[in-house]
Amino acid sequence: MSNVWETSCFAIGAVELQTDVVRAGHGAAKITVRSRDKFEAGISGNSDSERAELLEAREVVSKEHADYEYAFSVFFPVSFPIVPTRLVVAQWKQYCPEGRRCSDDSPVLAIRYMSGVLRITQDIDKRQAVLYEEKGEFRGRWLDFRFQLRFSAGRDGWIKAWLGDRNIVNHAGATANAENSSTEYRIPGYFYFKIGLYRNAMAEPMTIYIDEYRKRSLPSGTFR
Repeated sequence: MSNVWETSCFAIGAVELQTDVVRAGHGAAKITVRSRDKFEAGISGNSDSERAELLEAREVVSKEHADYEYAFSVFFPVSFPIVPTRLVVAQWKQYCPEGRRCSDDSPVLAIRYMSGVLRITQDIDKRQAVLYEEKGEFRGRWLDFRFQLRFSAGRDGWIKAWLGDRNIVNHAGATANAENSSTEYRIPGYFYFKIGLYRNAMAEPMTIYIDEYRKRSLPSGTFR
């Protein structure tokens, strides 16, 4: 593992580097979540959860009002279970100091896969919006994602996303939660990225593969 990632969000053995399933080059990450892995009991009536995720290191998190591009490839094996269980495979979270009321908020941006439906969702100020939704067979092939982002609680935020060569999201407007004494988010905001498997608790294991991860800063003025 490179120092781009930290290891606090997966159990020992949940992430391995292998050479059998790759998008390019010689290896890719194989990520498996099993029942009770990194288990978290639900609070405020929410469901229990478990995870196996790569967490972006603190030194490389995204800053509010700056422009970034993320690219990565995801592979669901043909045996991947199609179930109605909540599942997030990639997410951007707005940093909230530990113990504050915002600490249980949903990710401001996420890729979700449930019941054979792939979605990109935005959740800000306690409201969730679906920015993209498609039902189909996504297993057995590499899904190449690219996102261009500007996180902002104001009107200058942007989300642009591609799946392969297809532009699937073009969103302008607020892309972060309000930062004030009521929400308890910090000013300015910071946003960290996680990729892997985050789901409601269930017995059956799940495995996906991640390859070709890239992140770069974009020139100022990319979004106009």
